Amino acid sequence: MSAPLFLWDDPAVAARFQPFAQSRPLGELRDGAFLLRERWARTAGRAASGHLSAAHLSRYHEADAPPVVSAAAGPCLVARSTYAPALEAVIEAPAPARLVDARGRPVAWLVPNGTRWSPDVGAAWPAHTLAGRWLEGVWQLVDDLAATLRADLDRLRAERPGGAVPRGSTVLGDPTLVVAALAHIEPQVVFDVRDGPIVLEPGVEVRTFTRLQGPLYAGAGTRLVGGQLRASTFGPRCVVHGEVSNSVLVGYANKAHDGFVGHSILGRWVNFGAGTTTSNLKNTYGPVRLNLGAERVETGMTFLGTLAGDHVKTAIGTMLPTGCVLGTGANVFGTRRPENAVPPFAWGTDEQGRVLACRMFLQTAARVLPRRDVPMDDATAAWLSDVWRHATGRACD
Repeated sequence: MSAPLFLWDDPAVAARFQPFAQSRPLGELRDGAFLLRERWARTAGRAASGHLSAAHLSRYHEADAPPVVSAAAGPCLVARSTYAPALEAVIEAPAPARLVDARGRPVAWLVPNGTRWSPDVGAAWPAHTLAGRWLEGVWQLVDDLAATLRADLDRLRAERPGGAVPRGSTVLGDPTLVVAALAHIEPQVVFDVRDGPIVLEPGVEVRTFTRLQGPLYAGAGTRLVGGQLRASTFGPRCVVHGEVSNSVLVGYANKAHDGFVGHSILGRWVNFGAGTTTSNLKNTYGPVRLNLGAERVETGMTFLGTLAGDHVKTAIGTMLPTGCVLGTGANVFGTRRPENAVPPFAWGTDEQGRVLACRMFLQTAARVLPRRDVPMDDATAAWLSDVWRHATGRACD
């Protein structure tokens, strides 16, 4: 049996992965077509057994993900969650060993039997280079998206049966670049693969008058219900409509109506009300800055929209500024336009400091999750309560 794989969230960089680090281990973020956890699983040849993450996520609980654990001891492989190994990368070194990037920075540790892992363990162990990308912050998941998706989808095309494109669809480019054998596709759908492949997982539904432009990926059970969707990745069980460009929907998110979402990341269980629109370009065409907690980050990106944490909800007609950060569980509504940074669990925009009550947050989650066949059980409630307490600094009422 292979030694277990654990993903480590470096606390020194977690702030640069807000707002998502507020509610989930970083390995559960989507990078191209894969979760970061899935990238390491492919490289290691085994599923991840757990996350080494922040204390407030100790009761993290999602049925399709490994838990957060408090420690790891050899024999095991511990990998940095914010390093994305190349698709062709393989791990062949024996333990003990350090895996390093091209600059010699450690990205994983092959821990021998009887050794307890820590970030400073094994300084004298043999070093082996592992090809990949070092993620400096969450914005890089947007900046790298198109190139990452093209490589991912080429790999997925080699692993999945293509099948014939349904009659009544229009393909611009090479039809073999469409992989949709087990998707449900209505007539009058356009597949534009001149800039990259399109891969639709089993159970994806594509409705009439939807235009898909590659590179594009849709996870199992996602519904694409109209509009122009391009250069984006949609995790499982999303509903997508309108104009979406160069964006990541981690999974279980609703953007079901008209409105533009560009160069953005939407966490799990986000619901964008009808007409919600993101700005992804400043009037000056200058580089976009992000307010990530106490840090103001110069991303160097010209195009960057909204980072919407898990369980964010927006009212109809919401207009979001360039480089907007919506904290976990924020409810965005009111007469004032949102600022560039909205605190987690904010209740409206008119009265600063007003917080969504923990009880109301859990009640809403209990209504929402079963709509995607996910139970709101005691373990989920305990994890979400911890997230609320950590973000607000209050006792859960």
